[in-house]
Amino acid sequence: MNNDLINPEEESPEEETTSSNEQDISTGAEEEAVEETEEEEESFAALLEKSVEDNKRIEEGKLVTGIVVSINREEVLIDVGYKSEGVIPIGEFKKVDGKLDLNIGDEVEVVVESKENASGQVKLSQEKANKIRMWNEISKAFEKGGLVNGTITNKIKGGFSVDIGVKAFLPASQVDNRPVRDFDQYVSNEYQFKILEFNKAKGNIVLSRKVLLDVESKKLKEQLLNDLKEGAKLKGIVKNITDYGVFVDLGSIDGLLHITDISWGRVSHPSDAFKVGDEIDVVVLKYDRESQRISLGHKQLANDPWESALSKYPIGAKVKGKVVTIVDYGAFIELEAGIEGLIHISEMSWTKKSKHPSNILTVGNEIEASVLSLDSKNRRLSLGLKQVQDNPWNKIAEKYPPGTIVERPIKNITTFGLFIEFEDNVDGLIHISDISWGKKVTNLKDLYKKGDMVKAKVIEINAKNDKCSLSIKDLTDNPWKNVEKTFKKGSIVTGTVTKITEFGAFVELAPNIEGLIHISEIKSAKDAGAPDHIKVGETIKALVLQCSSREKRISLSVKDLERRLERDEIKKYLASQEQFSSKLMDFVVTNKNEEAPAAKEAPAEEPAAVEPEAAAEEPATPTEAAAEPEAAVVDEPEAPVAEPEAETSNEAADSGDDEDKETTE
Repeated sequence: MNNDLINPEEESPEEETTSSNEQDISTGAEEEAVEETEEEEESFAALLEKSVEDNKRIEEGKLVTGIVVSINREEVLIDVGYKSEGVIPIGEFKKVDGKLDLNIGDEVEVVVESKENASGQVKLSQEKANKIRMWNEISKAFEKGGLVNGTITNKIKGGFSVDIGVKAFLPASQVDNRPVRDFDQYVSNEYQFKILEFNKAKGNIVLSRKVLLDVESKKLKEQLLNDLKEGAKLKGIVKNITDYGVFVDLGSIDGLLHITDISWGRVSHPSDAFKVGDEIDVVVLKYDRESQRISLGHKQLANDPWESALSKYPIGAKVKGKVVTIVDYGAFIELEAGIEGLIHISEMSWTKKSKHPSNILTVGNEIEASVLSLDSKNRRLSLGLKQVQDNPWNKIAEKYPPGTIVERPIKNITTFGLFIEFEDNVDGLIHISDISWGKKVTNLKDLYKKGDMVKAKVIEINAKNDKCSLSIKDLTDNPWKNVEKTFKKGSIVTGTVTKITEFGAFVELAPNIEGLIHISEIKSAKDAGAPDHIKVGETIKALVLQCSSREKRISLSVKDLERRLERDEIKKYLASQEQFSSKLMDFVVTNKNEEAPAAKEAPAEEPAAVEPEAAAEEPATPTEAAAEPEAAVVDEPEAPVAEPEAETSNEAADSGDDEDKETTE
């Protein structure tokens, strides 16, 4: 019913009663309202007083404790006892993996950044709270010795950034107590550090890991040196690699593992076996306590393969291996780690005469070879490549026995002979001395060229030594065979001068037979100059001094021939003189007997008539002496005929012929 249509003057008594009751109720409500107002005023005063106290307790930048009252997707509400809750982004509570380890009702420490933001909420920070808490803890740790745990997060200029609750700096020189090449290996790893510098005001913290490692290494070193002895087996870390070996960190002291002690097999460079940072097993070979030098071995941890090599690789056995090295004189074959054998270049092929092994083998080739010899003591193994193949020399030796005549092309010409191509890549040699019986050959290229077909006789085929000897001169009979009978010692021979050298002249006595007149046998006693009278092509006579069919040598002499001819003339002359003297004496005796009576009458004239000794010395020929005996006696009885005889005797003495000298005397 609309109250606007009711006339106030026409109100009924019931309405008056109702109005009276409403007034009473209104009066009671007013009284209650007054009481509530008084209570609210008292509560407000209390809240105001509490707010003042909260304002005093909650200050910006101060660390406070709060209770988590709400968690949503973006933020966390925390009651820190202020008039309004504080708010923190939820990301500050999440871990690295993105998980949230926080529940409603948890107590957390936070830092008040501002008491009210635009929404009237307290702005809080959990990260700043952690930093304050960590700074306090680090400060206490620094005062007690400065040891903290942290994780190296990343590399920065000059070192590393380390998370120890707050960011700290680790210089690169303090990350380890040994040389470091790979700094990335430390990133994301957790270590213990010593605080070297701490400045909270500047937010500066400097750490060191090296200091702790040095202390630990010193203790381990003392313990290790006390227990260290030769033969001890240890574990170590490869610290450094050089051309001659590996330095191994044994935990507190370094030892040297020489390249020769790395493996029983071939190691070209230590880096082929190890790399820096490798953990390896070693054995102490030698330890000098004074110098603290330690020699280590790695191969000694395994058995020496040469100890069982003889049983594994008997002589004649066929083995397989890999070519590991090629040198000028052969190739080294690895049969197993530590066992290598040498195939000499001469043992690579039956027929191929290669100048270098690389023409036959290549590094890395897998080959089969035969064991030729093995010396375990000196670690030497000889292998043969050609021995696993058929020997073509055996076939050649059967097919071409000595005496066989062959005709083959010249394959190569050297200073010492001709190589002819036999067959199956087998070459035969015609030595320069087997070209001709008599003619001395000095340059084969003047007579032959490659590819020329030559006929020769097989002299010998030595399959064992891979040699085939042939001869061209043996196609004809040996003219020197009976030379000692033809040109006897002391006989006079005639020949043609073919060549004149500094030491003498060569004379051809017969086809393919030459003799040598040494320069000392050319000059005569009367000719002290050079033998200019001897020319090439001249026919000359000489005396045979020596003759040897085995050495194919005939020694001749012109000087001795001249001496012989002189001696013959002297002997002939002396013989004629003896004949003349004998006839003269007979003549004198006959005349003396006839004139004996007259001599008695005139004795003084007889001595002047006959001078036998002077007449005997008359240098007349036997013919003249026989034709005119009287004239010789009467006309020149006192002629000095004894002088030629004396001269002849002197010449015979000068020639050194004792026999002629005695005859003359």
